[in-house]
Amino acid sequence: MATGSLAYHWKTQNIAIKLIVINVLVFLLLHLGSFLFAMEPAYLTRWLVLPEEVMDFIVQPWSFLTYSFIHFDFFHLLFNMIWLHFFSRFVLNIFPPKKYLTIYLLGAMVGGLMYVLSYNVFPVFEGTQSYLIGASASVTAIMVFIATYTPNTAFRIFKWTIKLWHIALFIFIYDLIRLPIGGNAGGMLAHFGGAVFGYIYARQLLKGNDLGVWFENSMDWFSDYFKTKKQKPFKKVHRNKKGTSRGKSQVSDHQKKVDAILDKIGKSGYDSLTKAEKDFLFKAGKDN
Repeated sequence: MATGSLAYHWKTQNIAIKLIVINVLVFLLLHLGSFLFAMEPAYLTRWLVLPEEVMDFIVQPWSFLTYSFIHFDFFHLLFNMIWLHFFSRFVLNIFPPKKYLTIYLLGAMVGGLMYVLSYNVFPVFEGTQSYLIGASASVTAIMVFIATYTPNTAFRIFKWTIKLWHIALFIFIYDLIRLPIGGNAGGMLAHFGGAVFGYIYARQLLKGNDLGVWFENSMDWFSDYFKTKKQKPFKKVHRNKKGTSRGKSQVSDHQKKVDAILDKIGKSGYDSLTKAEKDFLFKAGKDN
């Protein structure tokens, strides 16, 4: 594969950049298609957005994911992608790409579920017709997840030092205030769904419970299903009874070191790590 080719550049980008590119391409294709075929954008996206009516989303269950890649206008897309890029750096410094993608996609699904349930349960939305679009639920899930997992991670804006939990709390309260008066109740509800998911996922992960394992396994199965036999690696296991205890000890020591670094991040923030600790954590993340 040539180093200057688009395929090479795509393969070497991290998962956050790939998601941003996908969101931008979907936006451009939909708007270009609506222009070339003289159609309203809503006509092209009607099978991709998430509707609030139960019978509507039953016949298009995929919309619990596809809605998160559709954006209303350029600024809707721009601000979502800016926030996504900003918080993704903190997540990918600690976790492997698969874990990041799990948070992103499950955040979208839980946000969509919160939207649908709210519009079918609360009387205030009775008789209201709407649909949900945008990556906000996924972005909020990423933001709240990392702000919960490493709340004291700090960065500077001009003269002020701000921690991740400061931003997450501010945006959550801001959305709460906008819910009854902002004219975008559906979007705010999806934000809350993503926030709740991100918080619970991080809290459980800190306790050693990974709520996203089943989803990661599902993604692996789905990916392997479309691979040819040549693409699937042949794995041969050799048993070595003499080296078993030593191997377990090495794995245990490695995991203990990772856990100690993560505890340090949780208490003092990512910037408190030494260069050696950052390099070790980065390598551990790539090996997962």
